[in-house]
Amino acid sequence: MLVDELESVPAMDGFAGVDELVATTQRLAAEYSDVARLRRIGTSRLGEPLVCLTVGSGEHHAVVFGMPHPNEPIGGLTAVHLARRICADPALRERLGYTWHIVPCIDPDGTRLNEGWFEGPFTRTLYARNFYRPAASEQVEWTFPFAYKRAYFDQVLPETLALMRLIDDTRPTFMCSLHNGEVGGVYYYLSRPEPSLYPVLQGIPAHLGLPLDTGEPEAPFIRRLDTAIYQTASTEEAYDYAESAGVDPLHEVAGDSSGAYASRYGTLTLVSELPYLADKNAGDQRPAKIGYGDLLRTQALGLRELAWLLTDTLEHVSDDMVTDSPFLRATRYFAPMCASLPEMNERRAAVAEASRPATVAEQHSCEDLVHMFRLRYGGMLLRALDGEVAIGNGTPAIRFRRAALSETFQAWCDEAEEASSAETIPIKKLVGTQYAAILAVASHASTRRK
Repeated sequence: MLVDELESVPAMDGFAGVDELVATTQRLAAEYSDVARLRRIGTSRLGEPLVCLTVGSGEHHAVVFGMPHPNEPIGGLTAVHLARRICADPALRERLGYTWHIVPCIDPDGTRLNEGWFEGPFTRTLYARNFYRPAASEQVEWTFPFAYKRAYFDQVLPETLALMRLIDDTRPTFMCSLHNGEVGGVYYYLSRPEPSLYPVLQGIPAHLGLPLDTGEPEAPFIRRLDTAIYQTASTEEAYDYAESAGVDPLHEVAGDSSGAYASRYGTLTLVSELPYLADKNAGDQRPAKIGYGDLLRTQALGLRELAWLLTDTLEHVSDDMVTDSPFLRATRYFAPMCASLPEMNERRAAVAEASRPATVAEQHSCEDLVHMFRLRYGGMLLRALDGEVAIGNGTPAIRFRRAALSETFQAWCDEAEEASSAETIPIKKLVGTQYAAILAVASHASTRRK
Protein backbone atom coordinates (compact mmCIF):
# COMPACT_ATOMS: atom_id res chain seq x y z
CA MET A 1 0.00 0.00 0.00
CA LEU A 2 2.76 2.46 0.92
CA VAL A 3 4.54 2.23 -2.44
CA ASP A 4 1.26 2.78 -4.29
CA GLU A 5 0.38 5.73 -2.09
CA LEU A 6 3.79 7.34 -2.67
CA GLU A 7 2.85 7.52 -6.34
CA SER A 8 -0.20 9.62 -5.44
CA VAL A 9 1.94 12.58 -4.35
CA PRO A 10 2.16 15.17 -7.16
CA ALA A 11 5.16 17.31 -8.07
CA MET A 12 5.23 20.66 -6.23
CA ASP A 13 7.20 23.81 -6.93
CA GLY A 14 6.91 25.58 -3.57
CA PHE A 15 5.40 25.47 -0.11
CA ALA A 16 1.87 26.60 0.63
CA GLY A 17 1.13 29.67 2.71
CA VAL A 18 -1.71 30.02 5.17
CA ASP A 19 -4.31 31.29 2.70
CA GLU A 20 -3.59 28.50 0.22
CA LEU A 21 -3.79 25.79 2.89
CA VAL A 22 -7.12 27.07 4.19
CA ALA A 23 -8.56 27.51 0.68
CA THR A 24 -7.57 23.96 -0.30
CA THR A 25 -9.15 22.57 2.84
CA GLN A 26 -12.36 24.52 2.17
CA ARG A 27 -12.51 23.15 -1.38
CA LEU A 28 -12.10 19.59 -0.12
CA ALA A 29 -14.90 20.07 2.42
CA ALA A 30 -17.20 21.37 -0.31
CA GLU A 31 -16.28 18.71 -2.88
CA TYR A 32 -16.55 15.79 -0.46
CA SER A 33 -19.34 17.01 1.77
CA ASP A 34 -20.71 13.48 2.08
CA VAL A 35 -17.65 12.32 4.04
CA ALA A 36 -15.95 15.51 5.25
CA ARG A 37 -16.84 18.55 7.30
CA LEU A 38 -14.87 21.67 8.10
CA ARG A 39 -15.16 23.23 11.52
CA ARG A 40 -13.49 25.97 13.48
CA ILE A 41 -11.66 24.71 16.55
CA GLY A 42 -10.19 27.99 17.81
CA THR A 43 -8.68 31.37 17.07
CA SER A 44 -5.04 32.41 16.79
CA ARG A 45 -3.52 35.19 18.89
CA LEU A 46 -3.96 37.64 16.00
CA GLY A 47 -7.54 36.59 15.30
CA GLU A 48 -7.06 33.98 12.55
CA PRO A 49 -9.64 31.14 12.51
CA LEU A 50 -8.13 27.71 13.19
CA VAL A 51 -9.89 25.11 11.06
CA CYS A 52 -10.02 21.32 11.20
CA LEU A 53 -11.22 18.98 8.45
CA THR A 54 -12.87 15.85 9.85
CA VAL A 55 -13.06 12.97 7.37
CA GLY A 56 -14.67 9.55 7.67
CA SER A 57 -16.40 7.73 10.50
CA GLY A 58 -13.99 5.03 11.54
CA GLU A 59 -13.81 3.41 14.96
CA HIS A 60 -10.46 5.01 15.79
CA HIS A 61 -9.60 8.70 15.79
CA ALA A 62 -6.47 10.28 14.35
CA VAL A 63 -5.29 13.87 14.84
CA VAL A 64 -2.83 15.30 12.32
CA PHE A 65 -1.67 18.91 12.40
CA GLY A 66 0.76 20.96 10.38
CA MET A 67 3.00 23.94 11.24
CA PRO A 68 3.53 23.30 14.97
CA HIS A 69 6.70 25.29 14.28
CA PRO A 70 6.00 27.93 11.65
CA ASN A 71 9.31 27.49 9.82
CA GLU A 72 8.36 23.88 9.00
CA PRO A 73 5.95 24.02 6.05
CA ILE A 74 6.38 20.49 4.66
CA GLY A 75 3.62 19.40 7.02
CA GLY A 76 1.08 21.83 5.61
CA LEU A 77 1.36 20.20 2.20
CA THR A 78 1.38 16.73 3.78
CA ALA A 79 -1.78 17.51 5.73
CA VAL A 80 -3.76 18.61 2.67
CA HIS A 81 -2.47 15.67 0.60
CA LEU A 82 -3.55 13.27 3.34
CA ALA A 83 -6.93 14.99 3.47
CA ARG A 84 -7.35 14.77 -0.29
CA ARG A 85 -6.53 11.05 -0.41
CA ILE A 86 -8.70 10.17 2.57
CA CYS A 87 -11.60 12.11 1.07
CA ALA A 88 -11.24 10.69 -2.43
CA ASP A 89 -10.56 7.01 -1.72
CA PRO A 90 -13.24 5.07 0.19
CA ALA A 91 -11.12 1.91 0.11
CA LEU A 92 -8.23 3.71 1.81
CA ARG A 93 -10.57 5.07 4.49
CA GLU A 94 -11.96 1.60 5.06
CA ARG A 95 -8.54 -0.07 5.28
CA LEU A 96 -7.27 2.43 7.84
CA GLY A 97 -10.46 2.50 9.91
CA TYR A 98 -10.14 6.03 11.28
CA THR A 99 -12.06 9.21 11.72
CA TRP A 100 -9.42 11.75 10.69
CA HIS A 101 -9.11 15.23 12.20
CA ILE A 102 -6.70 17.23 10.04
CA VAL A 103 -5.51 20.75 10.90
CA PRO A 104 -3.45 22.11 7.99
CA CYS A 105 -1.90 24.99 9.95
CA ILE A 106 -2.01 25.32 13.73
CA ASP A 107 0.16 28.50 13.86
CA PRO A 108 -1.00 30.82 11.08
CA ASP A 109 0.44 33.95 12.71
CA GLY A 110 3.96 32.56 12.81
CA THR A 111 3.66 30.88 9.43
CA ARG A 112 2.93 34.18 7.71
CA LEU A 113 6.28 35.47 9.01
CA ASN A 114 8.06 32.70 7.06
CA GLU A 115 6.18 32.95 3.77
CA GLY A 116 8.92 35.08 2.19
CA TRP A 117 10.98 31.96 1.44
CA PHE A 118 8.17 29.47 0.64
CA GLU A 119 8.40 29.89 -3.13
CA GLY A 120 12.20 29.60 -3.30
CA PRO A 121 14.82 29.50 -4.59
CA PHE A 122 15.61 27.18 -1.70
CA THR A 123 18.96 28.55 -0.60
CA ARG A 124 20.10 28.86 2.98
CA THR A 125 20.48 32.60 2.54
CA LEU A 126 16.90 33.22 1.39
CA TYR A 127 15.63 30.92 4.10
CA ALA A 128 17.60 32.66 6.85
CA ARG A 129 16.71 36.16 5.67
CA ASN A 130 12.98 35.34 5.91
CA PHE A 131 13.11 32.97 8.89
CA TYR A 132 11.00 33.11 12.03
CA ARG A 133 10.76 30.67 14.93
CA PRO A 134 9.04 31.75 18.15
CA ALA A 135 10.49 31.77 21.62
CA ALA A 136 9.64 28.57 23.53
CA SER A 137 6.76 30.20 25.42
CA GLU A 138 5.18 31.13 22.07
CA GLN A 139 5.56 27.74 20.36
CA VAL A 140 2.29 25.85 19.95
CA GLU A 141 4.10 22.51 20.24
CA TRP A 142 5.68 23.36 23.61
CA THR A 143 3.00 25.27 25.53
CA PHE A 144 0.86 22.50 26.97
CA PRO A 145 0.41 22.58 30.77
CA PHE A 146 3.47 21.43 32.70
CA ALA A 147 4.41 21.13 36.37
CA TYR A 148 7.66 19.57 37.58
CA LYS A 149 10.00 20.48 40.43
CA ARG A 150 10.37 24.29 40.23
CA ALA A 151 8.69 24.52 36.82
CA TYR A 152 5.04 25.45 36.48
CA PHE A 153 3.57 26.45 33.14
CA ASP A 154 -0.07 27.27 32.49
CA GLN A 155 0.15 30.17 30.01
CA VAL A 156 -1.46 28.04 27.33
CA LEU A 157 -1.66 29.74 23.93
CA PRO A 158 -5.04 29.96 22.19
CA GLU A 159 -3.70 27.70 19.43
CA THR A 160 -2.52 25.15 22.00
CA LEU A 161 -5.89 25.31 23.75
CA ALA A 162 -7.56 24.48 20.42
CA LEU A 163 -5.37 21.38 20.12
CA MET A 164 -6.04 20.41 23.72
CA ARG A 165 -9.79 20.52 23.10
CA LEU A 166 -9.39 18.48 19.90
CA ILE A 167 -7.30 15.84 21.67
CA ASP A 168 -9.69 15.67 24.64
CA ASP A 169 -12.74 15.41 22.35
CA THR A 170 -11.29 12.65 20.15
CA ARG A 171 -8.95 10.70 22.49
CA PRO A 172 -6.91 9.74 19.44
CA THR A 173 -5.42 6.32 18.85
CA PHE A 174 -2.84 8.00 16.61
CA MET A 175 -1.50 11.54 16.39
CA CYS A 176 1.05 13.14 14.11
CA SER A 177 2.69 16.50 14.73
CA LEU A 178 4.21 17.45 11.36
CA HIS A 179 7.71 18.82 11.90
CA ASN A 180 10.79 19.08 9.74
CA GLY A 181 14.47 19.94 9.99
CA GLU A 182 16.74 21.83 7.61
CA VAL A 183 19.91 20.09 6.36
CA GLY A 184 21.00 16.45 6.61
CA GLY A 185 18.83 13.35 6.55
CA VAL A 186 15.52 11.87 7.70
CA TYR A 187 14.82 10.79 11.27
CA TYR A 188 11.74 10.07 13.36
CA TYR A 189 10.36 10.30 16.89
CA LEU A 190 7.87 7.85 18.35
CA SER A 191 6.17 8.38 21.69
CA ARG A 192 6.89 4.79 22.69
CA PRO A 193 9.03 1.89 21.41
CA GLU A 194 7.40 0.03 18.52
CA PRO A 195 10.13 -2.22 17.06
CA SER A 196 8.06 -3.60 14.18
CA LEU A 197 7.72 -0.06 12.80
CA TYR A 198 11.43 0.68 12.61
CA PRO A 199 12.25 -1.09 9.32
CA VAL A 200 9.12 0.32 7.73
CA LEU A 201 9.96 3.91 8.67
CA GLN A 202 13.61 3.48 7.65
CA GLY A 203 12.57 1.97 4.33
CA ILE A 204 10.43 4.94 3.23
CA PRO A 205 13.27 7.46 2.70
CA ALA A 206 15.46 4.66 1.32
CA HIS A 207 12.82 3.97 -1.33
CA LEU A 208 12.85 7.67 -2.26
CA GLY A 209 16.63 7.95 -2.32
CA LEU A 210 16.90 10.09 0.83
CA PRO A 211 19.56 9.51 3.52
CA LEU A 212 18.78 8.65 7.11
CA ASP A 213 20.31 11.01 9.65
CA THR A 214 22.66 9.15 11.99
CA GLY A 215 24.50 12.13 13.46
CA GLU A 216 23.98 13.89 16.77
CA PRO A 217 20.46 13.74 18.27
CA GLU A 218 18.78 17.06 18.94
CA ALA A 219 19.68 16.75 22.63
CA PRO A 220 22.13 14.45 24.43
CA PHE A 221 19.48 12.91 26.67
CA ILE A 222 17.24 11.74 23.81
CA ARG A 223 16.90 7.94 23.70
CA ARG A 224 17.81 6.25 20.42
CA LEU A 225 15.45 3.37 19.59
CA ASP A 226 17.06 2.36 16.30
CA THR A 227 18.92 3.93 13.40
CA ALA A 228 17.43 7.43 12.88
CA ILE A 229 14.51 6.61 15.21
CA TYR A 230 14.23 8.17 18.67
CA GLN A 231 11.79 8.10 21.55
CA THR A 232 10.21 11.47 22.09
CA ALA A 233 12.00 13.13 25.00
CA SER A 234 9.93 14.34 27.90
CA THR A 235 10.10 17.86 29.27
CA GLU A 236 11.02 16.32 32.62
CA GLU A 237 14.13 14.82 30.98
CA ALA A 238 15.04 18.20 29.50
CA TYR A 239 14.63 19.82 32.90
CA ASP A 240 16.77 17.20 34.67
CA TYR A 241 19.51 17.37 32.06
CA ALA A 242 19.76 21.15 32.24
CA GLU A 243 19.78 20.98 36.04
CA SER A 244 22.56 18.37 36.05
CA ALA A 245 24.61 20.53 33.65
CA GLY A 246 24.42 23.55 35.93
CA VAL A 247 22.07 25.46 33.62
CA ASP A 248 18.86 27.08 34.82
CA PRO A 249 16.17 24.61 33.70
CA LEU A 250 13.49 27.29 33.90
CA HIS A 251 15.03 28.93 30.84
CA GLU A 252 15.50 25.68 28.95
CA VAL A 253 11.88 24.48 29.24
CA ALA A 254 8.51 26.16 28.90
CA GLY A 255 5.47 23.92 28.70
CA ASP A 256 4.91 20.30 27.74
CA SER A 257 4.49 18.84 24.25
CA SER A 258 1.41 17.73 22.31
CA GLY A 259 2.57 14.11 22.50
CA ALA A 260 2.95 14.27 26.26
CA TYR A 261 -0.55 15.70 26.59
CA ALA A 262 -2.07 13.01 24.33
CA SER A 263 -0.29 10.19 26.16
CA ARG A 264 -3.04 10.20 28.82
CA TYR A 265 -5.25 8.54 26.18
CA GLY A 266 -2.67 5.92 25.15
CA THR A 267 -2.05 7.79 21.90
CA LEU A 268 0.84 6.71 19.67
CA THR A 269 2.44 9.93 18.42
CA LEU A 270 4.72 10.24 15.39
CA VAL A 271 7.04 13.10 14.51
CA SER A 272 8.88 12.79 11.20
CA GLU A 273 11.83 15.15 10.75
CA LEU A 274 12.85 15.84 7.16
CA PRO A 275 15.45 18.23 5.76
CA TYR A 276 14.98 20.65 2.88
CA LEU A 277 18.54 19.88 1.82
CA ALA A 278 19.93 16.33 1.82
CA ASP A 279 23.56 15.77 2.72
CA LYS A 280 25.11 12.35 2.19
CA ASN A 281 27.38 12.93 5.20
CA ALA A 282 24.33 12.78 7.48
CA GLY A 283 24.32 8.97 7.31
CA ASP A 284 28.08 8.31 7.12
CA GLN A 285 29.27 6.22 10.06
CA ARG A 286 32.94 6.13 9.07
CA PRO A 287 35.39 7.72 11.52
CA ALA A 288 36.08 11.42 10.94
CA LYS A 289 39.48 13.08 11.26
CA ILE A 290 38.57 14.64 14.59
CA GLY A 291 37.92 13.29 18.06
CA TYR A 292 34.41 13.48 19.43
CA GLY A 293 35.48 15.61 22.39
CA ASP A 294 37.35 18.04 20.14
CA LEU A 295 34.28 18.24 17.91
CA LEU A 296 32.11 19.23 20.87
CA ARG A 297 34.64 21.86 21.95
CA THR A 298 34.79 23.31 18.46
CA GLN A 299 31.01 23.53 18.36
CA ALA A 300 31.03 25.21 21.77
CA LEU A 301 33.43 27.87 20.49
CA GLY A 302 31.17 28.69 17.54
CA LEU A 303 28.07 28.87 19.71
CA ARG A 304 29.83 31.05 22.28
CA GLU A 305 30.83 33.56 19.58
CA LEU A 306 27.25 33.61 18.28
CA ALA A 307 25.80 34.12 21.75
CA TRP A 308 28.21 36.99 22.42
CA LEU A 309 27.26 38.79 19.20
CA LEU A 310 23.52 38.41 19.77
CA THR A 311 23.78 39.50 23.40
CA ASP A 312 26.11 42.41 22.67
CA THR A 313 23.86 43.71 19.89
CA LEU A 314 20.75 43.45 22.08
CA GLU A 315 22.47 45.30 24.93
CA HIS A 316 23.42 48.22 22.68
CA VAL A 317 20.01 48.66 21.02
CA SER A 318 17.52 47.67 23.73
CA ASP A 319 17.03 51.17 25.10
CA ASP A 320 16.19 52.47 21.61
CA MET A 321 13.78 49.74 20.50
CA VAL A 322 10.16 50.85 20.47
CA THR A 323 8.47 47.69 19.17
CA ASP A 324 8.06 44.33 20.89
CA SER A 325 8.18 42.38 17.65
CA PRO A 326 8.06 38.57 17.57
CA PHE A 327 11.59 38.67 16.08
CA LEU A 328 12.88 40.59 19.09
CA ARG A 329 11.09 38.34 21.60
CA ALA A 330 12.52 35.28 19.89
CA THR A 331 16.06 36.68 19.90
CA ARG A 332 15.80 37.52 23.58
CA TYR A 333 14.98 33.86 24.22
CA PHE A 334 17.46 32.19 21.87
CA ALA A 335 20.50 34.34 22.73
CA PRO A 336 20.70 32.99 26.33
CA MET A 337 19.95 29.49 25.02
CA CYS A 338 22.99 29.72 22.72
CA ALA A 339 25.04 30.96 25.67
CA SER A 340 24.10 27.93 27.81
CA LEU A 341 25.00 25.27 25.24
CA PRO A 342 28.82 25.71 25.22
CA GLU A 343 29.14 24.84 28.91
CA MET A 344 27.03 21.73 28.39
CA ASN A 345 29.22 20.73 25.43
CA GLU A 346 32.42 21.22 27.38
CA ARG A 347 31.11 19.02 30.20
CA ARG A 348 30.30 16.31 27.69
CA ALA A 349 33.71 16.68 26.02
CA ALA A 350 35.49 16.12 29.35
CA VAL A 351 34.16 12.61 30.02
CA ALA A 352 36.18 9.54 29.07
CA GLU A 353 33.66 8.37 26.47
CA ALA A 354 34.34 11.50 24.40
CA SER A 355 37.92 10.45 23.65
CA ARG A 356 36.77 8.26 20.75
CA PRO A 357 36.87 9.41 17.10
CA ALA A 358 33.76 11.20 15.89
CA THR A 359 31.84 9.80 12.95
CA VAL A 360 31.45 11.73 9.72
CA ALA A 361 27.73 12.03 10.47
CA GLU A 362 28.42 13.48 13.92
CA GLN A 363 30.90 15.94 12.46
CA HIS A 364 28.34 17.03 9.88
CA SER A 365 25.55 17.56 12.41
CA CYS A 366 27.76 19.36 14.95
CA GLU A 367 29.27 21.72 12.39
CA ASP A 368 25.97 22.37 10.67
CA LEU A 369 24.25 23.23 13.94
CA VAL A 370 26.57 26.24 14.27
CA HIS A 371 25.71 27.34 10.72
CA MET A 372 22.01 26.78 11.38
CA PHE A 373 21.91 28.75 14.62
CA ARG A 374 23.94 31.62 13.15
CA LEU A 375 21.55 31.94 10.22
CA ARG A 376 18.38 31.44 12.25
CA TYR A 377 19.04 33.76 15.14
CA GLY A 378 21.23 36.27 13.36
CA GLY A 379 18.55 36.55 10.70
CA MET A 380 15.76 37.12 13.21
CA LEU A 381 17.69 39.84 15.04
CA LEU A 382 18.39 41.50 11.70
CA ARG A 383 14.66 41.41 10.91
CA ALA A 384 13.95 43.02 14.30
CA LEU A 385 16.36 45.86 13.54
CA ASP A 386 15.02 46.22 9.99
CA GLY A 387 11.56 46.65 11.48
CA GLU A 388 12.70 49.50 13.70
CA VAL A 389 14.28 51.28 10.73
CA ALA A 390 11.15 50.66 8.64
CA ILE A 391 8.94 52.52 11.12
CA GLY A 392 11.32 55.45 11.27
CA ASN A 393 13.15 54.52 14.45
CA GLY A 394 16.62 54.45 12.90
CA THR A 395 18.56 55.80 15.85
CA PRO A 396 22.37 55.91 15.55
CA ALA A 397 22.74 52.83 17.75
CA ILE A 398 20.19 50.83 15.76
CA ARG A 399 21.63 51.86 12.40
CA PHE A 400 25.22 51.12 13.46
CA ARG A 401 24.41 47.73 14.96
CA ARG A 402 22.19 46.81 12.04
CA ALA A 403 24.99 47.56 9.57
CA ALA A 404 27.53 45.55 11.58
CA LEU A 405 25.18 42.59 12.02
CA SER A 406 24.19 42.67 8.34
CA GLU A 407 27.83 42.35 7.28
CA THR A 408 28.50 39.47 9.68
CA PHE A 409 25.24 37.76 8.76
CA GLN A 410 26.08 37.83 5.05
CA ALA A 411 29.49 36.31 5.80
CA TRP A 412 27.77 33.56 7.79
CA CYS A 413 25.39 32.88 4.89
CA ASP A 414 28.28 32.66 2.42
CA GLU A 415 30.19 30.33 4.73
CA ALA A 416 27.19 28.05 5.22
CA GLU A 417 26.52 27.86 1.48
CA GLU A 418 30.17 27.07 0.72
CA ALA A 419 30.58 24.51 3.50
CA SER A 420 27.64 22.35 2.43
CA SER A 421 27.51 19.66 -0.22
CA ALA A 422 23.77 19.32 0.32
CA GLU A 423 21.26 19.17 -2.51
CA THR A 424 17.71 20.52 -2.52
CA ILE A 425 15.18 17.70 -2.11
CA PRO A 426 12.13 17.73 -4.41
CA ILE A 427 9.11 18.67 -2.30
CA LYS A 428 7.26 15.66 -3.68
CA LYS A 429 9.73 13.37 -1.86
CA LEU A 430 9.42 15.31 1.39
CA VAL A 431 5.64 15.14 1.40
CA GLY A 432 5.76 11.51 0.30
CA THR A 433 7.99 10.55 3.22
CA GLN A 434 5.73 12.20 5.79
CA TYR A 435 2.57 10.89 4.17
CA ALA A 436 3.76 7.29 3.98
CA ALA A 437 5.00 7.44 7.58
CA ILE A 438 1.56 8.64 8.71
CA LEU A 439 -0.16 5.74 6.96
CA ALA A 440 2.31 3.20 8.33
CA VAL A 441 2.13 4.33 11.96
CA ALA A 442 -1.64 4.94 11.88
CA SER A 443 -2.25 1.43 10.56
CA HIS A 444 0.03 -0.05 13.21
CA ALA A 445 -1.60 1.93 16.02
CA SER A 446 -5.14 0.84 15.15
CA THR A 447 -4.06 -2.79 14.98
CA ARG A 448 -2.42 -2.57 18.40
CA ARG A 449 -5.48 -0.87 19.92
CA LYS A 450 -7.89 -3.65 18.87
